[in-house]
Amino acid sequence: MFERIAELAVRRSRLVLVVAVVVTALMGAAGSGAFAKLLGGGFDDPSSQSTRAREVIDQRFGGETNLVLLVTAAGGGRIDTPAAESSGRALEADLKQEKTLAGVVSYWDGRSPQLLSRDGREAMLAAHVKGDETQQKKSAEHLVDTYSGTFGHTLTVRAGGSAAVNAGMSKQVESDLFLAESIAIPLTLVLLLLVFGSVVAALLPLAIALVAVLGSFALLFLLGSVTSVADTATNLTTALGLGLGIDYSLLMVSRFREQLATGASVPDAVRRTVHTAGRTVAFSAATVAAALAALLVFPQYFLRSFGYAGVGVVAIAALSALFVMPPLLAVLGHRVNSGRLPWARIAPAVTRTSMWARLARAVMRRPALTALPVLAVLLVAASPLLGISFGTPDERVLPTGAESRQVSTALQRDFDGNDDTALQIVIDRQVAQAPLAAYAARLSRLDGVARVETAAATYSGGRRSAAVPDSTGLGRADAQRITAVTSVTPRSDDAQRLVRAVRALTPPEGTHPLVGGQDAELVDAKHAISSHLPLAIGLVALTTFVLLFLFTGSVVQPLRALVLNLVTLVTTLGAMTWIFQDGHLSSLFGFTAQPMEVSMTVLMFCIVFGLSMDYEVFVTSRIKELHDQGADTASAVADGLGHTGRIVTAAACLLAVSFFAFGTAKVSFMQMFGLGSGLAILVDAVAIRGVLVPAAMRLLGGWAWYAPGFLRRVHDRIGLSEGEPAPVPAAPAPYARETTGA
Repeated sequence: MFERIAELAVRRSRLVLVVAVVVTALMGAAGSGAFAKLLGGGFDDPSSQSTRAREVIDQRFGGETNLVLLVTAAGGGRIDTPAAESSGRALEADLKQEKTLAGVVSYWDGRSPQLLSRDGREAMLAAHVKGDETQQKKSAEHLVDTYSGTFGHTLTVRAGGSAAVNAGMSKQVESDLFLAESIAIPLTLVLLLLVFGSVVAALLPLAIALVAVLGSFALLFLLGSVTSVADTATNLTTALGLGLGIDYSLLMVSRFREQLATGASVPDAVRRTVHTAGRTVAFSAATVAAALAALLVFPQYFLRSFGYAGVGVVAIAALSALFVMPPLLAVLGHRVNSGRLPWARIAPAVTRTSMWARLARAVMRRPALTALPVLAVLLVAASPLLGISFGTPDERVLPTGAESRQVSTALQRDFDGNDDTALQIVIDRQVAQAPLAAYAARLSRLDGVARVETAAATYSGGRRSAAVPDSTGLGRADAQRITAVTSVTPRSDDAQRLVRAVRALTPPEGTHPLVGGQDAELVDAKHAISSHLPLAIGLVALTTFVLLFLFTGSVVQPLRALVLNLVTLVTTLGAMTWIFQDGHLSSLFGFTAQPMEVSMTVLMFCIVFGLSMDYEVFVTSRIKELHDQGADTASAVADGLGHTGRIVTAAACLLAVSFFAFGTAKVSFMQMFGLGSGLAILVDAVAIRGVLVPAAMRLLGGWAWYAPGFLRRVHDRIGLSEGEPAPVPAAPAPYARETTGA
């Protein structure tokens, strides 16, 4: 296959480039509509109890409260003055005319004390924004823009609630993406110039990255047309498309220039580049895609959309590097070194004396003594994982100045309970009044429950405290809705314990209540992740093992790679826990410390694992090539790192820039994703590939290439590796422990 790709690039280079330009233009046109197809949210399990409860409430009770307008009297006076009341009723009337809203209620309807702040200076208007998450996002944006600000010269209105938070989050993500890429692309160009020392060579990876990014947006448009795709997928696809496009191009351009430096003709240099570096790109893409494909086992479309989009963008980046870069190199030939910078050295550095070769030899002289301190530092960085806790996105992921966050804070601080954060209990059948009242009374006695509202009455502390003035949203002939307003902090450990206590409470006979609400959604999201995580990890480990075995012919190399990748993972997650959960560096990055966002943590796990395997393939491919040519393991490792160390380091720095740029984001979980992924890439490229890989390979010796006989026969038939096919060993000596020094 790779020989055919090379011949196509050499013989039909200009035709291939013309086709590539046309396809890229079409992808750009399609990708321009991507944002209109993407959805907010996607963090909930569609089969969970909380999701089913929300669906019943939407269908039969007009929907849960998800929009809260917090109104304050001008001048800071009381909200129940005649002038304020007149404006408040006018505001309520306007809201009831909005076709996108249902269930509008206000303090002025029945003077409900729960809708009035303790100091009497603020009041609530609550409503449900209709539609699915996409429609809610668009409607909420319009409503916030329309009603926030001054109303009737006597009221100040601020919008909050989950619909406003989600709308604000989506809008902020788009802004963060634009800022991140405006930082990443110029820095990437500067780094490419430093790496290649040539303007033309530096622009080639950016050209491939541009194709990959445009292709990723076209892919998002197509996926968004047929399935649910989260709007935050743009961040992943853009960063991955840019980073992997550059990584793969960097590998191929470096190998091409290396071949030219040896005196090879341009056609032969292209052929050798595709046969070696192209093969590495294909296997590298397969390992990254395998890690991202594991996201498809999760029920939340937030994660599933990253699985679809991630696999797609990896494929686009690899195909761009394999089919567009070779004809570019064939057309340019020696002009790839044009635009040479004054200080640059175009010829490749001498491999055996390069910094990475010297480092590998130094490590392999005393592998255990060198590796143990590095491993100890990484494990210390991983230690905060022992105290990790998980949550789902809420208003705290937004900047403190965000209006929806300020409203949420005010509701928790100044009001006696908030329907937007209440537990919603649905009984999907008729219930007699007596058992319903007894059940509500038991609910109201649970620790953390401020009051329980039913169609018949309100209960507090086990006693009936008041009748409900408007019960239309709570009772029907075929269903009952019970609202349990809580006094605990939303999404806290106490709130989650309360959800479990409510679900464990004995219901009216013959009924099976569904418990929903934001806290129940958190409990269900954590359960959905934890119950599917073992399968995802197993699939990642299995597919990685198989791919690396096919690549190396060894069963030891995949195991070594998995163990070292685990070190990268725990180090990264530990550091992110220390920063984002424990709150260190919060003042520097401007976020609020909170539990680790569970879906984004899983996403980062898959991304980090895949990218670690990306560099694993880069390094192992060259080591395997040299070993197949007859070098002992120690020499193959040293010379292999001498060839690839600079490339891997440069690729890591370039990809890390793409991710670190998201450290400028205002949404905290995007900061975590960007900083964590960037840190993992650097840790893997420097500490793992530079120190722990040579140490492990030296300790393993010849056993590094071991495989049982029947598996070797399998590999001989279907395996692939970079370089020429390995010679068949005459004796089993190569699989014994080697003692040759470095």
